[in-house]
Amino acid sequence: MEQSRTPQVPPPAGGRPVGHVAGIPVHANASMLLLAVLVTVVYGNYAQAELGLAQPWAYLVGLGFVVCLLGSVLLHELGHALTARRLGIGVRRITLELLSGWTEMDRDAPAPREDALVSLAGPAVSLLLGGAATAAALALPERTVPGQIAFQLAVSNVLVAVFNVLPGLPLDGGRALRAALWAVLKDRNRATVVAGWAGRVLALITAAVVVTLHLTGLLTLLGLIFVLLVVLTLWQGAGQSIRLGRMTGRFPLVDLGTLVRPVLAVPAGTPLGEAQRRRAEDPRPDVVLAVADSAGSLTAVVDPVQAERVPVDRRPWVSVESVSRSRDALTALPLGLTGEQVVRALQAHPGAQYLVTAGEDVVGVLRVADVAAVLEPRRASRT
Repeated sequence: MEQSRTPQVPPPAGGRPVGHVAGIPVHANASMLLLAVLVTVVYGNYAQAELGLAQPWAYLVGLGFVVCLLGSVLLHELGHALTARRLGIGVRRITLELLSGWTEMDRDAPAPREDALVSLAGPAVSLLLGGAATAAALALPERTVPGQIAFQLAVSNVLVAVFNVLPGLPLDGGRALRAALWAVLKDRNRATVVAGWAGRVLALITAAVVVTLHLTGLLTLLGLIFVLLVVLTLWQGAGQSIRLGRMTGRFPLVDLGTLVRPVLAVPAGTPLGEAQRRRAEDPRPDVVLAVADSAGSLTAVVDPVQAERVPVDRRPWVSVESVSRSRDALTALPLGLTGEQVVRALQAHPGAQYLVTAGEDVVGVLRVADVAAVLEPRRASRT
């Protein structure tokens, strides 16, 4: 299963660089190694039983099949990446797994047409590969290593192409569905939510079909477990798409002028207990404690988590700067940023607190939890 990602969706952790193709960095996920070993053994045993190959050669054939599969996945992703680049959308990297991968782009497609073209380019490549492998399988002698590998590649690429064009996010067909809905609704975020729910419906239908096939004896237990794992991934990806659509629709509500918290600066050396007493007496709501030097300039901001870890009876003896972060260690956000610019800045510089500035002056402090509460009010209320 393939997914294309933009900066609004942080890429999964992991993935080591393995090279470049057409100037695009290619990474490989560590989980790929486990699946590569599994497929090598399974296909090696098949080659040993059906083709009569000795053990070392059978497993070499299995390894060759793994390499062919990886090549198919890479070409699928290159279909997305090169189409995006041709349309003026930058590509950050391609990350490969054995049976899936994703292309990370530096921005969203600017219009539904471009979104649909990038989405369908990958399945089109897989379909072409499947057609070429089918022709090769028909031309090659049966029960030979080349013929069997060609047949397996034909089946796998055609299945990938067909499965990926199903209309539900995070599949390529779901992105094409989103593009169509975007053109009709004139709202990309609403289209993303609807296509995400379509992905969840698709996951439920797929689960029901494979369970039925297993109960009727047409699908083995191993096949059932494998497909259900794919369904679980599809369900989670659809949920992430729904969450993303809702969040991006609320970007305009992220207003630094509203979310910024006022600062109460105390002199360096002030005991933490005394600083907290002054904050409690301050009439302004949601005041953030900070540290100022002898000239009155802000030098640090108190970390509320560290401050709360200090036992109450120790707070009169602990200086406020010992539980603070230096001003230089905090990212500054200019007051005029749009909601989307704020979110992108937070993604680029993860942290709990940010300085909000107007020119050289510090206006206040932004806490990432306050932004999260705006973007996901349901989750914030449950928390």
